Parts: sequence; C-alpha cells; structure tokens
Amino acid sequence: MISKNKIKYIHSLNLKKNRDAQDVFVAEGSKIVGDILARGNSKVELLVAQPEWLEQNAEMLRDVRCEIVEVSYDELAKVSFLCHPQQVMAVFKKFDGCMDASCLDKKLTLVLDGVQDPGNLGTIIRIADWFGIEDIVCSMDTVDVYNPKVVQATMGSIARVRVEYRELESFFDSLPTTVPVYGTLLEGENIYNVPHSANGIIVMGNEGKGISQPIRKRISKALRIPNYPESRETADSLNVAVATAIICSEFRRPFN
Repeated sequence: MISKNKIKYIHSLNLKKNRDAQDVFVAEGSKIVGDILARGNSKVELLVAQPEWLEQNAEMLRDVRCEIVEVSYDELAKVSFLCHPQQVMAVFKKFDGCMDASCLDKKLTLVLDGVQDPGNLGTIIRIADWFGIEDIVCSMDTVDVYNPKVVQATMGSIARVRVEYRELESFFDSLPTTVPVYGTLLEGENIYNVPHSANGIIVMGNEGKGISQPIRKRISKALRIPNYPESRETADSLNVAVATAIICSEFRRPFN
C-alpha cells in the first residue's frame, strides 16, 4: 500500500520546480524503467509496482537499493501520470555527467533551439538513439527533458542519450571553426543533393518560428527538405520530430 504522503510527493514531481528542488524525475512503464535501471549508474529512490511486475523482474531488482512499494492496479492509478498505468513507476535521480565538447568535431550532435512540445522532444531523443546520436544540446527555453511527458515519449532512450541545456550563442561561439553547423532553412539547399559529413552539428528549431535569428547566423550549411513535387501547394512545414528523423536518416546514409 502506498501512503498519501508518497502519492502527494510523486504528484508534486509533475512540476519542474519540484523536480529541480529534489534533483529527481519520474519514469513509468516496464520498458522505460527497465532501460534506465539497465543504464548501470542510475540511482533510483523509489519504485512503485504491482506484485506481478516485481515477481517477473526479481533478478533485475536484486541489486537495487531503494524503497519498493507493492501496489494494486487501483493504487497505481491514483499515483500515475498516465491514463492507463503500466505496472511500474519509479523516481530516479537526474543523470550525472556531461558531454565531451572536445569531441564535437568527430561525431554528429543535435542542437534544439526552442522546441516546446514534450512529445516532440521525447520523440527526437528516441530518433537520436536510433541513429546513434549520443548528445543533444538544448536551448534554455526548450522544454524540460525530465517532464514526465518527455520521459514517456522517449520510450527508454533517455537512458542512452545525453541531453544538456546551454546558452546557444555562447555554445556556438566556443566551437572550433572546423565543426560544420547544419540547419534547416527555407533558403537552404535540397538535402537530397548535398553530401553530408559524418560529423558536425544539426540544428532544429522551434515548432512555429523555426531557428531563431541569432542561431541562424551560426549556421554554415543551410539545408531544406523539399516537398514533392516542389511546385505543388502543400503543408506549410513538417513537424520538427518528423523533420529530425528525415535529416538524421540522410546523414546516416552513405552518399554516392
């Protein structure tokens, strides 16, 4: 049975200010919780689960040192952020560590400029994981990576992709001049006609405004995802997560 105080505590973590104050976040579902536990250096503070999940995952939990609360489905429903609870939820410490900026000229990195929708950020993290991109740098006004909706949308990829928040102008100004900076702009070159490097920065902008003017100035190679056929009247833009998937796929495709 879970106490009212613990229910209140978990519910409070829906707010960023409370997550920041406690330095924790909430993850739900067997896939996400399992992936984060498998990360190795993840610190779990509280685990709330149905008895069948605890029994099925007894081996994985053998070395877990935290408070474990066994609950019924109805009890889990009272504390869950989901419409349909998924057997387990956990409170984790936020991840330690930061990316190695000195290696940015040797790999592909995503930069997000003002992405606001939690589902979009979570999906982009999942896309990055799929395409072997280990680091994402976010502007300070990008939605919080530890928002429960973001964590849920990552489907466990939050355990494998580092996400950092930076003042983007100073971040770009600190980069070596050898690092190519790609960005999607209407005036950019057709992405399917341009050779891409295996390293560099890919900038994705806000859902409505795109890449901000100060960051546009830092882009060295502007790209465009063309509609088809280009003469046809079509939607104004692509969803930022969909556009990210298309661009990452192109960067991972050998260019002949």
